[in-house]
Order: sequence, then structure tokens, then C-alpha cells
Amino acid sequence: MEKISAKVYRINGPVVHVNEIDNLSLMELVRVGEDRLLGEVIEINNDKGIIQVYEDTEGLKPKEPVYGTGFPLSMELGPGLIGNIFDGVGRPLKVLKQKSGDFIGRGVLTNTLNRERKWRFIPSKKIGDQISPGEIIGQIEETRLIKHFCMIPPTISGKIVYISEEKDCKVKDIMAKIDTGEKKIEINFFQIWAVKRPRPVSEKHLSHEPLITGERVIDTFFPLAKGGTAVIPGGFGTGKTMTQHALAKWSDADVIVYIGCGERGNEITEVLEDFPKLKDPRSGFPLMERTIIIANTSNMPVAAREASIYTGITIAEYYRDMGYHVAIMADSTSRWAEALREISGRLEEMPAEGGFPSYLPSRLADFYERAGYCISLSGKESSVTVIGAVSPPGGDFSEPVTQNSLRFTRCFWALDKALASARHYPAINWITSYSEYLEQLDKWFDNEVDPSFKNLRQFAKTILRQENKLEKVVKLVGSASLPEEQKLVLETAKLLREGYLQQNAFEAIDMYASMQKQFLMLKAIKTFHEWGERLVAMQIPVMRMSSMECYKKILRIKEKIGNDDVDKINEIIDLVITEMQELERTYKV
Repeated sequence: MEKISAKVYRINGPVVHVNEIDNLSLMELVRVGEDRLLGEVIEINNDKGIIQVYEDTEGLKPKEPVYGTGFPLSMELGPGLIGNIFDGVGRPLKVLKQKSGDFIGRGVLTNTLNRERKWRFIPSKKIGDQISPGEIIGQIEETRLIKHFCMIPPTISGKIVYISEEKDCKVKDIMAKIDTGEKKIEINFFQIWAVKRPRPVSEKHLSHEPLITGERVIDTFFPLAKGGTAVIPGGFGTGKTMTQHALAKWSDADVIVYIGCGERGNEITEVLEDFPKLKDPRSGFPLMERTIIIANTSNMPVAAREASIYTGITIAEYYRDMGYHVAIMADSTSRWAEALREISGRLEEMPAEGGFPSYLPSRLADFYERAGYCISLSGKESSVTVIGAVSPPGGDFSEPVTQNSLRFTRCFWALDKALASARHYPAINWITSYSEYLEQLDKWFDNEVDPSFKNLRQFAKTILRQENKLEKVVKLVGSASLPEEQKLVLETAKLLREGYLQQNAFEAIDMYASMQKQFLMLKAIKTFHEWGERLVAMQIPVMRMSSMECYKKILRIKEKIGNDDVDKINEIIDLVITEMQELERTYKV
């Protein structure tokens, strides 16, 4: 029989006040009322406490019992996570639908992992082996893309006195028995981990390898290091969700964790419908075979939004510990912050800027600092990369969530309403965006792409900044009155904007650009500009150059030449030189 640990005496939305506390602990997971609503103790003062309830509290009455569980809000970590869709507190939505229909019932109890499904376990250790915390002792083929490496929990070490033979096992079966010297511990095929507690690693260090996304504006101008952090702020309709979908599909992370935190139901529905249909571009298998989705829509209980962020990053850390590079897409941290604001208001706390609680910066820091490139306890290099979308009201980047996110992230991809209105996607503004990873990634670009790549990047940025300065003049007097040198800048900038930065996510050739293709495209544009400067010095009008065949071909490289045919770009570079030389000879004559 369950023991009553407290009783409800006041209900204020998702915040429930309790008294008559009997041995409840701070951050303990509890079941509230006769419906066993899921909650967490967030404050204790003598014999009274406050519980944050992750479900709808409608109908809950004073004097209803509260049952303690003795452990914090936790996540089951084991085989079966990949390809699944969970709510904010880690319950699989398919199971919830079977139990309560299309709408999630209150107090529905369910395990995160399927207890009946069998997995083929292949041990890699034997009886008598000494093992350390986090060490891998076997593996399971979770999907065709991901091998699930079975690990010893991070708190256990000792000698193996039993290990399962190669056979089909359920997650609740005993994988191994460890003699710690003080006692023998049975280990199942899954671990239970408190979601607000970071999983330990051997060491963290700077990453010198970028997360290649295939998005030219990101990879070239504002690259993100593996294990890094990035923020994508933008007003409604600027393409935050679309950009994150592209990153989830094309980035070279091994595992994707997509957190739909408080987004509109139709957007999450699109994710749930589209992702199972997407093909992994590297293998041809369904993308869901390396993807986990946390779905917590805006019409779900607001308190569960906060938990969804921690649920997602705990899963990411688990696969990081196996040696995988994991990317998290959090869409959006603004809705998560609104949940904090809602709870804070119910607690009658003194609000800070924008009505958000004063501890908003520390909560954001706690989340983003769990990213990183590390050596796992098993000795493998791995990473968790966090990409958080922000939805500032009216696209105002000065609001608290955006500004505080900038404090704890090193990549800023600012989505621009004007670019989105002009159908320029990704609508990342190349003037206001930045990446602080450029210097530490330069060596990788030198070795893996070309030593001249960073010079090409600098050339492109310079041209675009010059164009930005000229825009006001052009609006006043028109481009026809500009000197030829400035006209050339505008034409080169057009090649960069329309022929390079603009990318069509629905075009088979253009949706992903390899680093070699990006390098050669920039090289072609710079070759055109350098020859243009030479001809402008000879008083040759820019209009003649922009009407040449090579100019038109540069604009069409992105949609005409695939990643497997990048050598054809060299033919266009040769054409630029040939046509420019011919134009030069014509004017000399």
C-alpha cells in the first residue's frame, strides 16, 4: 500500500501547495491526488511544501493525498529510445494513445521503454574482468544506423561475476552482476537517471571539428563546432523550424534529438508526419533510425515544457557516453522560458525584466553548459551540440530570452524578416550574425577543405558589408549613378546572395552543399570579381561582364552541379577567365 507523504491544501494552476509533509525531499518526484498526477517538489518550508505538477490539475481538490516516490524526476535510458516519440516527461506517445486515446489522460502510468521487446545482446566482456564507471560491456543493434553500446552506470565499478551470454534479452533482464567489493549489484539493460543532473565525463575540451550542416551560410560564414552551442532567434515566419529541420536531416551528427518545446500543435504535427518519411542522406534508411523526438505542444500542461528540455538533453548525454556525436534541436527556448514565467507568477515571485523570473539566466546556463566535446567515461571522443531556437515577440532581439541566450552560446544565427519576406532562405542575416568558433576551426578548414578557404570567406564578407553600405546610396540615387567599381561590388554581391547564400531546401541538388562545392563556388565568384576589377581599371563597363555567359553559369551552379560533380565548377572558373580575357582583348583593340 502506498504511503501518503503530504496533503493538498491549495491549488494554483500547475502549482500545488501541500502540508502535513512526511519525509518528502526537495526535487522528489511525487504523485498528486487520487488521479496520481505527476509532480515534482520544488520548495519545502517546515511542514509545508510546493509541488510543480506536470499535468492538468483541473478537478484536484484540497485534502487529496500526495504520494512520494523517493527519487527525482528521472528518465529510463536504454535500447528503444531511437525512433520513438515522447512527451515532455519521457512517456512514449504511442503507448499513451493506446491507454487514453487521442488526448493524453491524467495520471497515466507508463514506462519509457518497452518491457516486452527483445534485443540481441552481444557481450564484449567476460566474467572476472575489472570494469570502471561508464565502461562498455556489450552492444545491441538498436537500429540499422545506431549500435547501442551497453554501459556500466557511471557510479559503479568492480569485477564482473556474471554477464549475459549472446542472446535475445528484454530491457528488464539482468545484463551483468558486479562485485564492488562491498556488495554485488545487478545491472539491467537500462539505466534510470535524474534528468536535471548532468551525466559525468572524463574530460571536456575545445572542439576543432565543425558540425557540417550543408547550409552554405552556416558552414562558410558562421560555422558551429561539434559540442558547441548556437541560438537561432527570429520572428514568426522567418524559418526557425524549417532551418532546424534542415539541420536535423543534413548535419553530420550521429544522433538527432528534436525537442518540440511548447510549439504550436500544427508545427509539431508536421514534424511527427514528416520525420518518419525522411530518408537519411548518408545511408538511405529512414531518418528516424537515428532520431528521437520530444513532443510537448503549446496546449499541453505548461509545466511539462520545462521538463522536456532536461529530458531531451539527458537522452543526448546518454548517447554521447556511447561515443556518438549528438545534436539537439530545441524549438523553442522562448516557450520554455514562458513556462518558467508562468510557474514563477503562480509562486508570486518578484518578476525581473519582461516578467521572467530573475533566475532565467542561470537556468539557461544550466542547459547550455551541458553541451560540449568530451572524452566519455568509456574513453571515446563524443559530443553534444545544442541548437536552440528563440521566438522573440515581434522579432525584437533585445528581449530577455534572446539576450540571455547570447551570453551562453557562441553562435548567433539571426533570422531576418526582410529576407524571409523576399523568399530568401535560410533567412540568416549575414551582417548581424556571428560565430566565435572561426579561429579554433580554421585549422580544420585548412586541412580538410583548402588553405585559401578562410581568405575566400573574408572576401565574401567584405563584399557583402560593402554592399550593405551602398544600399542607402542606391535607394537615394539609383545604381546607375554609381562608379563602375561600386557597380562591380553590387554585381558580385548579387552572385553571393542569390548564387551562394540562398538555398532551396526542396531542390534535390541545392538542399545540401558539400564543403568542396562551397569552396569552389566561392572561388568562382572571387575569380569573377578579381577579373572584374582588372577590367574596370581599363574603363570597361560592368554591364558587359554581368551579361556574359560565365556570370549566368555562376548563378546556376547551386542548382545545376551536384556534390559528386564539383570538378565541373573548375570548368566554369576556366570559362570566367576565357571570357574575361576575350573582353579585355576586344577593348584593347
